[in-house]
Amino acid sequence: MRVIRDATIITGPAGSTEAATVALLHADVLGSAAEMVREIQEQVPEYAAPDQREARALRRGVDLALRRYVELLDQHVGRGGPGRDWREIYRAVGANEMRAGRSLESLHAAVRICARVASRRLRAFAGRHALPPAVVAWLAEAIFDNIDEVARASAEGYAQAQEAEVGELDRRRRRLAELLIADPPPSQRALAAAAAAAHWHLPRRLAVVVVAAPGPLSQPPMLAPEILSVFDHVEPCLIVPDPEGRAQVRALVNGLARHHAAVGLPVEPMDAGRSRRWARLALELSANGRIPRRRIIWCADHLATLAVFQDEALLAALARRRLAPLDGLREDKRRLLAETLLAWLSFNQNANEVAGHLHVHPQTVRHRLRRLTELFGDQIRDPRLRFELELALRAFTT
Repeated sequence: MRVIRDATIITGPAGSTEAATVALLHADVLGSAAEMVREIQEQVPEYAAPDQREARALRRGVDLALRRYVELLDQHVGRGGPGRDWREIYRAVGANEMRAGRSLESLHAAVRICARVASRRLRAFAGRHALPPAVVAWLAEAIFDNIDEVARASAEGYAQAQEAEVGELDRRRRRLAELLIADPPPSQRALAAAAAAAHWHLPRRLAVVVVAAPGPLSQPPMLAPEILSVFDHVEPCLIVPDPEGRAQVRALVNGLARHHAAVGLPVEPMDAGRSRRWARLALELSANGRIPRRRIIWCADHLATLAVFQDEALLAALARRRLAPLDGLREDKRRLLAETLLAWLSFNQNANEVAGHLHVHPQTVRHRLRRLTELFGDQIRDPRLRFELELALRAFTT
């Protein structure tokens, strides 16, 4: 006996399988649907106590499998036509099961129950009608050939629908990530709708992680599913809910092991764009040496530096204005005096502490301070100018 699946024709002992017997078997086969449905509902939890719509869908699926079996029998005795494309029908059944939220294992369990019920009823039918063993064997093999086709095609449809849903969910999550970091920020309503569509719970606070441009062979980081990713972007970034928790910190440290990144400050979801700007600035300041380079830079550890360098052009203008008295000096002399003045302001004008910080003699510090007084006059002791002068010095010396 052999099965030619593409043509849906089964060859076997046709001479001993009367068309009348096949016609008689029709009623028994089609009448087994209710029994199959009942046993599926009793034995497979996901099909137990369904609502009316689900019950109709289950009955329709069982009826389809039985009709294909009947069609195989008819074709065997020369009664049927070319038949329908049952594989496509079963793919649709599998896709519908996935969309209904049921597992593929439950679907296959239901298919196996149908096979057991069909085999049991066939044995009873054969006993009532004294069918020859060869005929019974062919009819039984036809059952399992049909069941195999149902299981295989429905699994294909299930997998295709699952892949499509995962792809759609990924697109929605990417859209949500882009919406969160958009400038200007979205409305609260638009953000809530996008989060719901992406099946993502809007956290109370989140942080944006900006990843330095990866190399051509770099792989996206492997992170928890609740972390949104826009990694194929010109400026790759991640959106991390509840970023201050130990689990999330550990996840970032491990997930970004092969990347250089900056973690923005935690903010409310509507302010994600700000967190991104701070993270981007931290990477820039790390690149030019104003922040120590680390594999992961935490903006919370560099608040003062970030605040000072928010607008480098404005800071440069301030430095030019307040440090103008040093303009006539050689570069090395300018830097030496600037470092001394910054230390003097930072250590509350204590020459001994300044000397210890700079690793020079206190008399050297006093000598330099006299020179600074000549250049700046009363500016270095004016409390109204002290803050601006210190900012300018920090910009110049870092």
